[in-house]
Amino acid sequence: MKVIISLAVLLFTLTACQSDKNKKQVNSTTLNSTTMENKTAKTEIEKSLGIYFDALNKSNVEQAVHQYTSDGIFMPTGLPTAAGTSELTTAYENVFKAIQLNVTFRVEEIILSDSIAFVRTQSNGTQLIHANNQKTDELNREFFLMKNENGSWKISRYMFNQPK
Repeated sequence: MKVIISLAVLLFTLTACQSDKNKKQVNSTTLNSTTMENKTAKTEIEKSLGIYFDALNKSNVEQAVHQYTSDGIFMPTGLPTAAGTSELTTAYENVFKAIQLNVTFRVEEIILSDSIAFVRTQSNGTQLIHANNQKTDELNREFFLMKNENGSWKISRYMFNQPK
């Protein structure tokens, strides 16, 4: 009887170990899949922001606004908040009438959660002030709330400030 009980315990233990091994393989596959999805999403977010910063450097209103969701919000330092495509268009027209940017950006952090991402960047370069033709250094910290809208990562909310 002891032998039968011992064999039953051994069989149960082996079955449990095999089950744990299978679970680990499934969890590892899920983790690898999620990691790949996150890498792809981060690459797409960086590409979208690259297009946006390119638009800033070209003073291209249409390209800048196109990087926003339809209900996107722009909260520039010292200026009114712009919400929605019409207000965004007006805001960027006014910004580009006032200055010409020549900046590069660096992504400092991306935090993903499903179809939402929080992105922190820093941009550095120069701006040309059209009113007096003066060129000044430009350094900003930016915060973006990105949203995956119809398969594309777009800016949902954006604000920035100068660290100095």
